[in-house]
Amino acid sequence: MTRRMIGPLLASLACVAILVALGVWQLQRLEWKRGVLAQIDARLAAPAVPMPADPDPTRDRYLRVRAEGQILPGEVHVYTAGPGGVGYRIVAPLALPDDRRILLDRGFVPIGDKDAGRPTGPAAVTGNLVWPDEGPGQPDRAKNIWIARDLPLMADTLGTDQVLLVAATVTGGTTPMPVSVAIPNNHLEYAVTWFGLAAAWTLMTALWLWRIKRGTD
Repeated sequence: MTRRMIGPLLASLACVAILVALGVWQLQRLEWKRGVLAQIDARLAAPAVPMPADPDPTRDRYLRVRAEGQILPGEVHVYTAGPGGVGYRIVAPLALPDDRRILLDRGFVPIGDKDAGRPTGPAAVTGNLVWPDEGPGQPDRAKNIWIARDLPLMADTLGTDQVLLVAATVTGGTTPMPVSVAIPNNHLEYAVTWFGLAAAWTLMTALWLWRIKRGTD
């Protein structure tokens, strides 16, 4: 090996090392993401507990709770895909016994049932607390059609706290749409990509060295 080959060879080895390190990092991220998803799944499936006195977006996210209260008049209609096609999530105010008001995602109705009357009054609900990050709603207020569950805007519109309970079981003319979390977990594919690039770079470096060696024989 000549002295002029040492620099390019060291550069190639450094690139391979970086690519391998990136692949290892993605495997570490994969294990972390699996842990996060397992924690969320466990919380979604856990036995329901009473509604916390002061729900916290970090501590209580996806917490499974039970609540009794009064479903009040007034609701917003969030355009969405649901069982059997497109329709609306129905979000209404729920008055709790301690005089707090929270948002209740009652579930899904087909497009044709958007303005159908739904019962209000006493309700017992089991579901999960969520703080959706769906962006600003910019609803069509004249038609009461929303394109996102904009929590601050919904709470302001319906006069509630910024707390959303997504029903898993509830009565009243809707099909509950329990919380389901679809967090992308593509770290294995990323790791395979980085390791594949490292292997290809190693192969090209070996081929380069072989061709140089042949030219000097």
